[in-house]
Amino acid sequence: MITLLEPFLDMLVAERSVSKNTKAAYEADIIQAAQFFTRRKKDIASADESDISAFLKSISALAPKSRARKLSSLKQYYRFLVSENHRKDNPTTEQEGPKLARKLPDVLSVDDMQKLFAAVSGNTPESIRMNALLELAYGSGLRVSELMSLPLSSYSNKRRAMLVRGKGDKERLVPLSQPAHAAVAAYLEVRQRFLPKKAKASPYLFPSHGKDGYLSRIRFYQMLKDAAAKAGLPFKKIHPHSLRHAFATHVLSGGADLRSLQQMLGHADIGTTQIYTHVVRDHLQKTVETHHPLAKKRKS
Repeated sequence: MITLLEPFLDMLVAERSVSKNTKAAYEADIIQAAQFFTRRKKDIASADESDISAFLKSISALAPKSRARKLSSLKQYYRFLVSENHRKDNPTTEQEGPKLARKLPDVLSVDDMQKLFAAVSGNTPESIRMNALLELAYGSGLRVSELMSLPLSSYSNKRRAMLVRGKGDKERLVPLSQPAHAAVAAYLEVRQRFLPKKAKASPYLFPSHGKDGYLSRIRFYQMLKDAAAKAGLPFKKIHPHSLRHAFATHVLSGGADLRSLQQMLGHADIGTTQIYTHVVRDHLQKTVETHHPLAKKRKS
């Protein structure tokens, strides 16, 4: 038995709205640590700093990201034990996780996006739907999970914004560009074509025949790959999240402030949004080096 494990996991769901996968990861991390302490004839609830250090040393062969996550799980677990008066101290307080290098996302250029939109242009219901999906993903920076499950009620032709439910079940108001607004309006004219068989209505903006009742992320990924092939763009560069990256980078390059971008993307921590400042800086530096007449060393 692990002290207060179930109450801790329940707290994560109730107070932090973590997903099932995240909850399972926390549980696995804590069970792994508990088993290690048991071999040292210690209970996880009474482990001290030396025990924590020994555990972290035992997992040193894992990738930095995995080690950081396991330490984070323990930090939150012990914090919970302290809050519930099962411990007076948190033995993980002085423990530092591995330094994680942030990988800068691949960013589609404005020219790439123009090619992608040209590839999906057309008058068929499928083309009109795909154009609307692209406009929302790129024009509003929605996560693919948010985009796929958008309720029909989130859109209104009387306003230029959509109410989106994101991570942690938090709602935010996302502005719509004029092209996105027009694309969704055009799509609604053919939306009936995509309703499940024998269904007269659907609560989702992008209904589908699938079990969830709305277009799946896998299907959207396949559609995006098809569009990339038609546009002559590299497959590895095109995926649903790359559209969100493109939105963030292009908006920031256009002069948007970081705080506004954070709100539009639905980031809880502005540190997550700051990665795009590095992308924009690198892009601008390359632009100067390529096009400024005095940026390169003159030949002697």
